[in-house]
Amino acid sequence: MTDEFWMRRALKLAGKGFTAPNPMVGCVLVRNGQVVGEGYHRYAGQPHAEAEAMLAAGERAAGATAYVTLEPCSHWGRTPPCADALIAARVARVVSAVDDPNPRVAGSGLRKLREAGIEVTTGVLEREARVRNEAFFFFHATRRPFITLKAAATLDGKIATRTGDSKWVTGDAARKYGHRLRAQSGAVLIGIGTALADDPQLTARLRPMPPRQPLRIILDSHLRTLPGSSAVRLARELPDELPLMIVCAESADPRREKGLEFPGVEIIRLPRSKTGHVDLKALVELLGKRGIISVLVDGGGSVNAAFVSAGLAQKALFFIAPKIAGGKDAPTAVDGEGVALMSDAVPMERVATRKLGADLLIESYFSAQNSTLR
Repeated sequence: MTDEFWMRRALKLAGKGFTAPNPMVGCVLVRNGQVVGEGYHRYAGQPHAEAEAMLAAGERAAGATAYVTLEPCSHWGRTPPCADALIAARVARVVSAVDDPNPRVAGSGLRKLREAGIEVTTGVLEREARVRNEAFFFFHATRRPFITLKAAATLDGKIATRTGDSKWVTGDAARKYGHRLRAQSGAVLIGIGTALADDPQLTARLRPMPPRQPLRIILDSHLRTLPGSSAVRLARELPDELPLMIVCAESADPRREKGLEFPGVEIIRLPRSKTGHVDLKALVELLGKRGIISVLVDGGGSVNAAFVSAGLAQKALFFIAPKIAGGKDAPTAVDGEGVALMSDAVPMERVATRKLGADLLIESYFSAQNSTLR
């Protein structure tokens, strides 16, 4: 088996984790062509992938090759340094897909391994490893969260009927995948229109339940969020586990704010943009300062259009259902005024598709936003 074969296995393991704001990492220990241990980082604060793999391998780790999707860490955080653990386990070789961009590591883990006499190989499936942790790499390059727009639409681009009914556009497989996307994101964001129309909880609902939930954010320029809404209720009941951030304009009525003063609910006032709504650039900067590395925008056509027009989105995930809703007034995945000429349409690149049940997922990237991923 080649290094690429084992690294692909490690990358698949990495994708099981719910680790934000940490990277998703997988590790496979191989000796004499056989797997002796493997693991992945399950969520922030839990043992890293290398530690899980070495625990599974025990004494069989000695003389093995460790395939790791990200450079082993060399510093103490909530867990011990993985580079030290690999040295102590007497592995013979470490194959790393990509260097860790975190300044606290940034090559020091690999250097420590080499200094201990361990053979080190780097760059195996580096491109795939960067994509696996695209939000982590983007954040450390820009200090801003990686923004993904998510929408579920019919073949004719409708995200709801002319009456506003949207349950459900896609099938079970697509919706389950959508909840996994939430669980792997640092934050999930919607607009007040979606909040009022659908009264969503904004939680990631999987079985088993993920160990952590994303920060829930509602864009609400005029503070129209209902105190009795599901999102607010959950914040009141579980303020530490399910906090809610409501982002309004500086000029929003203070009396409305008083009606939302509950444990777990944070009101953020930001300047208005030229369009009169909350300045999204200011919001993205704030989230970056708070260490939020990724945001899943799951809030309808108006919010999607705002992020596109502001040039703040990096990726789009559109689920397309094999059905037609029709209706000239039915909402679309990206609304707003739109472009006048097709030549002015926003170009997308690196387009990929996959089937989820009867539905089609189209994944693409905004071409002007991907310099750190090329």
